[in-house]
Amino acid sequence: MADDTYFARLDGESVGIVANQPPGFIDMNSANKSARFIRFCDAFNIPLINFVDSLGYYPGKEQEHKGAVRNFAKNVFAYCEATVPRIALIVGKVYGGAISGMGVSKALGTDLTISLPYGEIAVMSPEAAVDVLYQKEISTAEKKEELRDEKIKEYKEKFANPYVAAEKGWIDAVIEPNEIRQFLITSLKRLKNKKEITFSKQHANIPL
Repeated sequence: MADDTYFARLDGESVGIVANQPPGFIDMNSANKSARFIRFCDAFNIPLINFVDSLGYYPGKEQEHKGAVRNFAKNVFAYCEATVPRIALIVGKVYGGAISGMGVSKALGTDLTISLPYGEIAVMSPEAAVDVLYQKEISTAEKKEELRDEKIKEYKEKFANPYVAAEKGWIDAVIEPNEIRQFLITSLKRLKNKKEITFSKQHANIPL
């Protein structure tokens, strides 16, 4: 469930990459790993690119007893504090906590959020949303599975597809897979001289 972190080059320039391994849950270890990597890149002025395919934070009592919230907060804090150019590319699903945990949200300071045509972005998965919203209707239907599948398809079309997210301003562009490399190169060139105004202070209080 750990995130993968890499150093790479695009058009001769160094970049840091954070990517998810399917099924893409963010557990405590991966949150700490990505937080350290994000802060390292920020310290040495290395732009960050996130390849996002995540179902959100990994739930469970064991994680909670070990201080999951504090560790997840480190990850979000690292994104909030980073001032280097940051791009998030949705290559699959991004649900719930992954919107912040993978730096997709512009509220965290992400400069550019883009998606492939089959990307899905929503507060919760279509399956979970349908089970909550249409529980009574499905439970009383004659063909329960058919109705559930129909509602899931409808939910994806209305809420979870990238074009709806683009209309609402949550993402900046929807691109094809063969456009990824050139789009990233062009975007990083535009962000190369990015300047960010920060408050005068010693340092922020990271949740250790």
